[in-house]
Amino acid sequence: MVDYTLGTVISSRIRLARNVNGYPFPARLKSDGQAKAIIRSVSSAVNKVDEFRLYYMDAISEDEALNLVENRLISPALINHPSRSAALINEKGDISIMINEEDHLREQCISGGLSLRPAYARMSAKDSLIARALPFAYDEQLGYLTACPTNLGTGLRASVMMFLPALQLGGLLQQKLMDTIDELGLTVRGAYGEGSKAKGYTFQISNEVTLGLTEEFIISQVEKAVGMIVEAEASERHRLRFCADAAEIKDRCLRAYGVVTNCALMTHEELDELCADIKLAACLGYLKVNDISAIDELTLKMKPSNINIMAGKNLSRREREEYCAQYASNRIKSLVHRA
Repeated sequence: MVDYTLGTVISSRIRLARNVNGYPFPARLKSDGQAKAIIRSVSSAVNKVDEFRLYYMDAISEDEALNLVENRLISPALINHPSRSAALINEKGDISIMINEEDHLREQCISGGLSLRPAYARMSAKDSLIARALPFAYDEQLGYLTACPTNLGTGLRASVMMFLPALQLGGLLQQKLMDTIDELGLTVRGAYGEGSKAKGYTFQISNEVTLGLTEEFIISQVEKAVGMIVEAEASERHRLRFCADAAEIKDRCLRAYGVVTNCALMTHEELDELCADIKLAACLGYLKVNDISAIDELTLKMKPSNINIMAGKNLSRREREEYCAQYASNRIKSLVHRA
């Protein structure tokens, strides 16, 4: 029996925006010295809570910074002003705190599946402890003060990464769901958040407003939307399996499996797209996958910076393509079986 909900929800993320009382927002800091003072204050406060490693953006290599971006531990915006920014990352790599991005602190916790509430509980507990050591900018009427008005109030962004191939292929993501998502005060973005494009049928659903809303309400609205989208995606997957173009879709999916398991060169961009079709094959029952989340892990591992780390040296583009092809082929063969 085909499980049409397979792999729809990839991961959940909770992000809190905070600023240190008494300092201008990062865009208005007067000097690098003032920025470094904030970094020291935040680092001291955070490490009273837990063990975090501090990364100064101007003290790490371009490859190291790119690796943090590709692993979604920091945003691309954080590395735009390296002399003023830093990041604190815990040992497990599921909690990171960006310093002097748009706000002084962007605290985030990422966990697998639909797990907004556990992620919020973890991040909120650490945020409360940090607040005891570091005075946050707060107003009784407006809530937490932030650089962007859309983050005023709770400063909470609750987001869920979703795999929506059937809705995208059927053109229903725009036609059917956008109005409903707008009504719930939510927005749809690409995998890397604001300004990014959706790749590999992957979208991020998150709240758009935080002012005047409670954390419970925000999380509940995102969960409600995710539930509706899961149902709509499952219905469309069933339709795709038996539609007039079903043979063409099956052929595309199985060809993707054939290419990944039989190629000599592969870019990470190609792998992202082909793995998306392999996942769709599993969702439609054309292939059996031992662990569909392992395919997401594979595409992350095959980002250029991660390949260099795994290889233990900086590879040329051609060498990375050879490495990606061989590694991905072996991994997909171990995960996927013909149905």
